[in-house]
Amino acid sequence: MKNLLILVITIAFFSCKEESKNKEASVLLKTDKSLEDKSIEVITSLGDTIYSFKNQTGGIIEKYEQAKSDYELASNDAEAIIWYGRRTAYLGRYTDAIAIFSEGIEKHPENPKMYRHRGHRYITIRKFKKAIADFEKAVSLIEGTEDEVEPDGVPNPLGIPVSTLHGNIWYHLALVYYLENDMDNALRIYLEGQKVAKNDDNIVSRAHWLYMTYRRMHKTEEAKKLVEVVKTDMNVIENMVYHKMCLFYKGAIPLDSLKTKGKQGHAEDAILYGLGNWYLYNGEVALAKATYEDLLAKEVKLSFAYIAAEADYTRLFKEK
Repeated sequence: MKNLLILVITIAFFSCKEESKNKEASVLLKTDKSLEDKSIEVITSLGDTIYSFKNQTGGIIEKYEQAKSDYELASNDAEAIIWYGRRTAYLGRYTDAIAIFSEGIEKHPENPKMYRHRGHRYITIRKFKKAIADFEKAVSLIEGTEDEVEPDGVPNPLGIPVSTLHGNIWYHLALVYYLENDMDNALRIYLEGQKVAKNDDNIVSRAHWLYMTYRRMHKTEEAKKLVEVVKTDMNVIENMVYHKMCLFYKGAIPLDSLKTKGKQGHAEDAILYGLGNWYLYNGEVALAKATYEDLLAKEVKLSFAYIAAEADYTRLFKEK
């Protein structure tokens, strides 16, 4: 009887151990296959559910796998952490990317890039106050340091990066204050960020958002003066749509030149949001609402213009 009891206990022990190994294998398998699945990343203030991307193929996966491999080989290296987080975000896995940048902050608490990139993804998942905290921290860390070109994760056709670390920190901090409808701080930060605007792409991108900030604050003369510096023949590599909007604000091109038919993605979003704003601060509230709704009906809900329209619509038009 005693021997039988020992046998039963032994079998049970190894059965539990095998079950535990099977569970572990199941978790690993799920992790390995996770890129084929999609996960909920955020539920917006309008009740929309945003998922991570599913079944990505080609270069985006290859670059992610390379970044992951680089990280696994040197998990304490700041640049390896940053690129692993960035490539993870490009798969729409924003909460995973935030976790990676958070790990980076634990390992490199004085590295402003960690806060800059985590703050960006907090904007994506609509956690604006957390984004502000990260970008304010990044501002404090870059004080007195030399600026540097920030390489693009998705290079433009010319392969020429047009933004810098300092510029991106100021730009995104101003943007998130704008999204919070804190126009005083948005204005303060946009003006500070103008000091590091080194090229025409930087000038028109900031002018677009700063113009809208001025108009929201009823500073019409300041807005008009701002876009006087925007010329038709500027050397804009990436931000053509912001350039076009600034020319419209200036009166250099007509309203019907902003037709969005055939335009895709962020470009169309920026035009629709700029027009929605234009109608709003010119007193055409019904047109503003309809234009926001055209933008908010889009399937992809990730551009800054979309997020701004979502925040405005929630504040101005959503039934309480």
